[in-house]
Amino acid sequence: MTKIDHLGIAVASIAAARGFYEALGLNVAQEETVEHEQVRTAMIPVGESRIELLEPLREDSVIGRFLQKRGPGLHHVALHVDDIGAALASLKARGARLISEKVQVGAGGHLYFFVHPASAGGVLLEICQESGQHDSGQHDSGPQPVSEPSE
Repeated sequence: MTKIDHLGIAVASIAAARGFYEALGLNVAQEETVEHEQVRTAMIPVGESRIELLEPLREDSVIGRFLQKRGPGLHHVALHVDDIGAALASLKARGARLISEKVQVGAGGHLYFFVHPASAGGVLLEICQESGQHDSGQHDSGPQPVSEPSE
Protein backbone atom coordinates (compact mmCIF):
# COMPACT_ATOMS: atom_id res chain seq x y z
CA MET A 1 0.00 0.00 0.00
CA THR A 2 1.41 3.35 -0.88
CA LYS A 3 -1.19 5.70 0.61
CA ILE A 4 -4.75 6.24 1.65
CA ASP A 5 -6.32 6.96 -1.73
CA HIS A 6 -9.62 8.35 -0.49
CA LEU A 7 -12.35 8.31 2.12
CA GLY A 8 -15.78 7.49 0.70
CA ILE A 9 -18.54 9.51 2.37
CA ALA A 10 -22.20 8.73 1.67
CA VAL A 11 -24.34 11.85 1.27
CA ALA A 12 -27.94 12.45 0.26
CA SER A 13 -26.90 15.29 -2.05
CA ILE A 14 -23.49 16.22 -3.43
CA ALA A 15 -24.77 19.72 -4.14
CA ALA A 16 -25.66 20.22 -0.48
CA ALA A 17 -22.54 18.50 0.92
CA ARG A 18 -19.96 20.26 -1.23
CA GLY A 19 -20.68 23.63 0.41
CA PHE A 20 -19.18 22.38 3.67
CA TYR A 21 -15.93 21.37 2.00
CA GLU A 22 -15.80 24.58 -0.05
CA ALA A 23 -16.08 26.54 3.23
CA LEU A 24 -12.84 24.78 4.23
CA GLY A 25 -11.15 25.98 1.05
CA LEU A 26 -11.45 22.61 -0.73
CA ASN A 27 -12.92 22.23 -4.20
CA VAL A 28 -14.51 19.39 -6.14
CA ALA A 29 -12.05 18.41 -8.85
CA GLN A 30 -14.20 15.84 -10.65
CA GLU A 31 -17.80 14.67 -10.68
CA GLU A 32 -18.85 11.48 -12.38
CA THR A 33 -21.78 9.08 -12.56
CA VAL A 34 -20.95 5.38 -12.21
CA GLU A 35 -24.05 3.80 -13.72
CA HIS A 36 -23.31 0.17 -12.80
CA GLU A 37 -23.16 1.20 -9.13
CA GLN A 38 -26.05 3.66 -9.38
CA VAL A 39 -23.97 6.41 -7.75
CA ARG A 40 -22.80 9.92 -8.51
CA THR A 41 -19.34 10.72 -7.18
CA ALA A 42 -17.48 13.94 -6.47
CA MET A 43 -13.75 13.84 -5.76
CA ILE A 44 -12.25 16.49 -3.50
CA PRO A 45 -8.43 16.52 -3.34
CA VAL A 46 -6.96 16.81 0.16
CA GLY A 47 -3.16 16.71 0.11
CA GLU A 48 -2.07 13.38 -1.36
CA SER A 49 -5.51 11.84 -0.74
CA ARG A 50 -9.09 12.65 -1.62
CA ILE A 51 -12.57 12.70 -0.20
CA GLU A 52 -15.12 10.94 -2.40
CA LEU A 53 -18.69 12.10 -1.91
CA LEU A 54 -21.15 9.34 -2.87
CA GLU A 55 -24.72 10.27 -3.81
CA PRO A 56 -27.14 7.47 -4.70
CA LEU A 57 -28.97 7.61 -8.02
CA ARG A 58 -31.63 5.26 -6.64
CA GLU A 59 -32.88 4.42 -3.16
CA ASP A 60 -32.30 0.71 -3.79
CA SER A 61 -28.63 1.20 -4.75
CA VAL A 62 -25.82 0.24 -2.38
CA ILE A 63 -25.35 3.85 -1.26
CA GLY A 64 -29.12 4.43 -1.11
CA ARG A 65 -29.54 1.46 1.23
CA PHE A 66 -26.53 2.56 3.28
CA LEU A 67 -28.11 6.00 3.80
CA GLN A 68 -31.46 4.45 4.76
CA LYS A 69 -29.83 2.14 7.29
CA ARG A 70 -27.03 4.31 8.73
CA GLY A 71 -27.57 7.86 7.50
CA PRO A 72 -24.88 10.01 5.94
CA GLY A 73 -21.27 9.40 6.91
CA LEU A 74 -18.13 7.39 6.30
CA HIS A 75 -18.85 4.54 3.90
CA HIS A 76 -15.36 3.19 3.17
CA VAL A 77 -11.62 3.76 3.33
CA ALA A 78 -9.71 3.23 0.09
CA LEU A 79 -6.08 2.13 -0.01
CA HIS A 80 -4.00 2.65 -3.14
CA VAL A 81 -1.83 -0.25 -4.31
CA ASP A 82 0.66 -0.52 -7.14
CA ASP A 83 -0.45 -3.99 -8.27
CA ILE A 84 -4.11 -4.65 -7.63
CA GLY A 85 -4.00 -8.17 -9.08
CA ALA A 86 -1.27 -9.16 -6.63
CA ALA A 87 -3.17 -7.55 -3.74
CA LEU A 88 -6.35 -9.45 -4.65
CA ALA A 89 -4.47 -12.75 -4.95
CA SER A 90 -2.70 -12.19 -1.64
CA LEU A 91 -5.92 -11.41 0.25
CA LYS A 92 -7.69 -14.41 -1.31
CA ALA A 93 -4.79 -16.67 -0.33
CA ARG A 94 -5.03 -15.43 3.27
CA GLY A 95 -8.76 -16.16 3.37
CA ALA A 96 -9.94 -12.56 3.53
CA ARG A 97 -13.67 -12.14 3.05
CA LEU A 98 -14.21 -10.09 -0.11
CA ILE A 99 -17.27 -8.18 -1.27
CA SER A 100 -16.19 -8.45 -4.90
CA GLU A 101 -14.15 -11.40 -6.14
CA LYS A 102 -12.96 -9.60 -9.28
CA VAL A 103 -11.31 -6.27 -9.90
CA GLN A 104 -13.78 -3.79 -11.37
CA VAL A 105 -13.54 -0.40 -13.09
CA GLY A 106 -15.02 2.58 -11.27
CA ALA A 107 -14.96 6.39 -11.18
CA GLY A 108 -12.09 7.93 -13.11
CA GLY A 109 -11.27 4.53 -14.63
CA HIS A 110 -9.73 3.36 -11.35
CA LEU A 111 -9.50 -0.38 -10.75
CA TYR A 112 -10.92 -1.58 -7.44
CA PHE A 113 -12.33 -4.31 -5.24
CA PHE A 114 -13.82 -4.28 -1.74
CA VAL A 115 -12.83 -6.20 1.38
CA HIS A 116 -15.64 -7.06 3.82
CA PRO A 117 -15.53 -5.27 7.19
CA ALA A 118 -15.30 -8.67 8.92
CA SER A 119 -11.78 -9.04 7.51
CA ALA A 120 -10.74 -5.40 7.89
CA GLY A 121 -11.33 -4.46 11.51
CA GLY A 122 -14.96 -3.46 11.02
CA VAL A 123 -14.25 -1.07 8.14
CA LEU A 124 -15.37 -1.51 4.53
CA LEU A 125 -12.04 -1.36 2.71
CA GLU A 126 -11.61 -0.53 -0.96
CA ILE A 127 -8.37 -1.56 -2.60
CA CYS A 128 -7.71 0.55 -5.69
CA GLN A 129 -5.18 1.32 -8.37
CA GLU A 130 -5.04 3.97 -11.05
CA SER A 131 -5.83 2.68 -14.51
CA GLY A 132 -2.74 2.31 -16.64
CA GLN A 133 -0.52 1.13 -13.78
CA HIS A 134 0.94 -2.38 -13.80
CA ASP A 135 -1.74 -4.95 -12.99
CA SER A 136 -0.94 -8.65 -12.75
CA GLY A 137 -4.56 -9.69 -12.25
CA GLN A 138 -7.76 -10.02 -14.16
CA HIS A 139 -10.35 -7.30 -14.05
CA ASP A 140 -13.87 -6.92 -15.27
CA SER A 141 -15.21 -3.68 -16.65
CA GLY A 142 -18.75 -5.00 -16.98
CA PRO A 143 -21.68 -3.66 -15.01
CA GLN A 144 -21.41 -5.54 -11.73
CA PRO A 145 -22.71 -3.49 -8.81
CA VAL A 146 -20.88 -3.93 -5.53
CA SER A 147 -23.14 -5.40 -2.90
CA GLU A 148 -23.38 -4.18 0.65
CA PRO A 149 -21.61 -6.18 3.30
CA SER A 150 -24.07 -8.43 5.07
CA GLU A 151 -24.00 -8.15 8.85
